[in-house]
Amino acid sequence: MQIYFVRHGKTEWNLASRFQGGHGDSPLLPESLQDIKKLGLHLKGIQFRGIFSSPLQRAFNTAQGIDNAMNAQLPVVIDERLREFNLGDMEGMKFDDAAKKYPTQIDNFWNHPDKYDPRELNGETYESVIARGRDFASEMAKRFPQDDDKVLAISHGAALSAIMGGLLGYPLKDVRKRGGLSNTSLTILETKDGGKSFKPVVWNETDFLGRKLSKTDSL
Repeated sequence: MQIYFVRHGKTEWNLASRFQGGHGDSPLLPESLQDIKKLGLHLKGIQFRGIFSSPLQRAFNTAQGIDNAMNAQLPVVIDERLREFNLGDMEGMKFDDAAKKYPTQIDNFWNHPDKYDPRELNGETYESVIARGRDFASEMAKRFPQDDDKVLAISHGAALSAIMGGLLGYPLKDVRKRGGLSNTSLTILETKDGGKSFKPVVWNETDFLGRKLSKTDSL
């Protein structure tokens, strides 16, 4: 079976280079609605067994927009395991301000996941995010065990980097080695052993958007 992982559309806080995290939630940009529609049209005709979304509005609205464009008429099921990292005290802060206040933790968050210790930030560990992502993927593989089964999962940039790195079996220090994910990007992971292991089929695809991405599309 395959899981189609999608990062939500670009938001006002993405544009402003501001941490959103698992509780901050800014609106999608108007132009993001067109990107979401393009992704939905790109996926139209695929017979998904279900659509699952983080509870945050930026992800849920992305999921509904894709569903509408595909005309799939599937309910969007909220799944807490797809929520973004809880970034604690950093949520709402601009990246530059957070880097000045928490230089070691910011460097570790992006570059050294094995050294990231969010306790001083009142945040969530990489291990926690990876564990809930594995739990989600394992459940999907058990519920939809056929080779041609496909589900759509809409989540967030940092969480998806951690979750998918974990599913691919990377050690913690390398879990982000494939880099960041762009807004409204598509990544497909496949399992043929009931969720014990996954391999990448598509990674961070954005060609369907039909435009050149800006720096803030990948923040």
